[in-house]
Amino acid sequence: MWFRAPVRDLAGKQVLVTGAASGIGRAVAEQAADRGAVVHLTDVQPDRLAEVADAIRARGGTVGTAEVADVSDHQQVRRLAAHVTERAGAMDVVLNVAGIAIWGTVRSLEPEHWQRLVDVNLMGPIHVIEEFVPSMIDAGRGGQLVNVSSAAGIIAMPWHAAYSATKFGLRGVSEVLRYDLRKHRIGVSLVCPGGVDTGLVETIRIAGIDQQSRAFVRARRHFQKRAVSPEQAATAIWRGALRNRYWVYTSPDIRLVHWLQRWFPPGYAVAMRAFNYGANRVLPAVEQARRTEAA
Repeated sequence: MWFRAPVRDLAGKQVLVTGAASGIGRAVAEQAADRGAVVHLTDVQPDRLAEVADAIRARGGTVGTAEVADVSDHQQVRRLAAHVTERAGAMDVVLNVAGIAIWGTVRSLEPEHWQRLVDVNLMGPIHVIEEFVPSMIDAGRGGQLVNVSSAAGIIAMPWHAAYSATKFGLRGVSEVLRYDLRKHRIGVSLVCPGGVDTGLVETIRIAGIDQQSRAFVRARRHFQKRAVSPEQAATAIWRGALRNRYWVYTSPDIRLVHWLQRWFPPGYAVAMRAFNYGANRVLPAVEQARRTEAA
């Protein structure tokens, strides 16, 4: 049975944000606080988390919790949930934003890269869901679960096999919960950002690539010019979540390629081949630059 958006405004609502110390996480937390929500923030970076909490309070927002936790550690998430729930009760909105990015070809990725991505990007959100959603169900007032996946959770982006494994996994979790949680009036939104110019762009790891080479730096700058800001992404996320939309895009290019994938597969295949060809032109340039610098 169809139901209206469970959370249509944020005034007085309890909102949990993981990965809140920077990027999209910080932006969605700030926008939620600006709309009157009580925000509960967590991240693995204590100094930056404290800075975000102070900034929100300085602009008149309410921070209920700002606590360091590694979402890949179930016990830490369990302690966080117990603390937050004891102080504020059940959440109205839970946003799984925390994540890391490691890219690479199948020859350059190491087993630890795959494992770390799974631990943070897939098991992290699962831990949060396990510890926060049951109390939302028990509270009986509905709510919204927002899982931030990626364009790499939809399409075949070059060098993204390990990263995509986790983002497609989160997409699968969301697809099931989208229907499982309906009877509790808890909506689910799956966010699939394209290019977003966050701090992750500067710290992203690409196995086997010299990220200080001029060729790679040029490619990164080109990406940043085309990317949306974290604030623009957060605006799109809240617009979608407060309308209980399942698919939430932060830029029109990902919406278009997803449409191609579903409704015109031959066009999608051509686009992905071209994308892969263009991306892999960077690889020889970077490798050549590395050999030249080494000489």
